[in-house]
Amino acid sequence: MGFDFLTYRKGRVRRIAEKRFVERKAKLDGRPIRYRLHDQAVRLLKGKLRLRQITRLTDNGKQTPIVTSRWDLRDIVVAYRMFERWRQENFFKYMRQEFLIDALSDYQVEPDDPERSVPNPSRKAVDKELRNARAHLSKMKETYGAAFIDYFKGRTPTKRAFTADEKKIYQEIQKATDRITELVAQQKLLPVRVPLAQAHPNQKLVKLSTERKHLTNVLKLVAYQIESDLANLIRPHYARADDEGRTLIQSALQSTAALEPVGNQLRITLAPLSSPHRSQALAALCEALNKTDTRFPGTDLRMRFAVAGYTA
Repeated sequence: MGFDFLTYRKGRVRRIAEKRFVERKAKLDGRPIRYRLHDQAVRLLKGKLRLRQITRLTDNGKQTPIVTSRWDLRDIVVAYRMFERWRQENFFKYMRQEFLIDALSDYQVEPDDPERSVPNPSRKAVDKELRNARAHLSKMKETYGAAFIDYFKGRTPTKRAFTADEKKIYQEIQKATDRITELVAQQKLLPVRVPLAQAHPNQKLVKLSTERKHLTNVLKLVAYQIESDLANLIRPHYARADDEGRTLIQSALQSTAALEPVGNQLRITLAPLSSPHRSQALAALCEALNKTDTRFPGTDLRMRFAVAGYTA
């Protein structure tokens, strides 16, 4: 049907000799990437399915095998797509938080499916408490170890003092262990997903109109892609682009600007940003945009961007 897939290979897999791994380097999405990889063909389903397996070797010796039906991509591109998949989740989370385009359309709603499967909020609450309990247990074990080392090295005044501390810490460890056992038992009794009606009892179940939701989602995707392209253009000119690139772009888009039609140009002069190095990076971005020779929609005016008082 024309579909390809990319996934981890689960189960027991024969380890590959470390000397067979090759270091691969590339610049992807504007970032330098380095992996130690081994690329090979494998057969599954008793030899009926021929796939490509790319295994990554980490610095601590862990081997992570990936299988895919894509033979046209470089091995480092396949590995990058697999290990950077969390960015897809961040993509949608970021869109929801930063591009509140839904608010620009009126909220025409339609009934939601009460049987639609959603994450169980009760299970989610228990999962969170279980994570906290395990973190507390780990911390108490570290405290116990530190107390023993202090006593062993003579930093504890007396054996009696150590015994008192040990008893107190042991009680905390036992209490945390019992709580974890209790939470695990609760967790096993709660399904991971439940029908929507069960997750939100006694509530009117509605959702944004499907057609409007599709439209706003498309606008979010376009807005995010534009911001991403601008962030990549500014990367060579801004040292902290990985950490602050999007923030800089947002500041520039929200800043004031002077518009002046001159001849066959529309000159757009942006106000300087909060610091000279940010304004200089923005000026370099303006110069890159000017090279695209873009016309203002519906006219023959070429847009020329600049930052007041700065040149690229």
